[in-house]
Amino acid sequence: MSESKKTPRSNADKQKRFRDRQRAAGKKQVRGYVSPEALSCYEEIQEKTGWSDSEVLSNSLRLMYAAYRCGQVKLLNEWLKDHKR
Repeated sequence: MSESKKTPRSNADKQKRFRDRQRAAGKKQVRGYVSPEALSCYEEIQEKTGWSDSEVLSNSLRLMYAAYRCGQVKLLNEWLKDHKR
């Protein structure tokens, strides 16, 4: 019985240490931990579009799926690199 109590506590400790390391690295949790550069892009998207967090996620997934279906993922990645995104 002491084994079952020990496992969740150690897992929670691992998660807390991970979150602390991410915060120490300057990353903020949005839907996952993102770098400051990614966060500025995320905020720019929200500002320009007026989309909520869930709309940004939904539309970005739709965009990536459409690029995948049309074989344009490489083109999308190149555009992001060219524009330093």
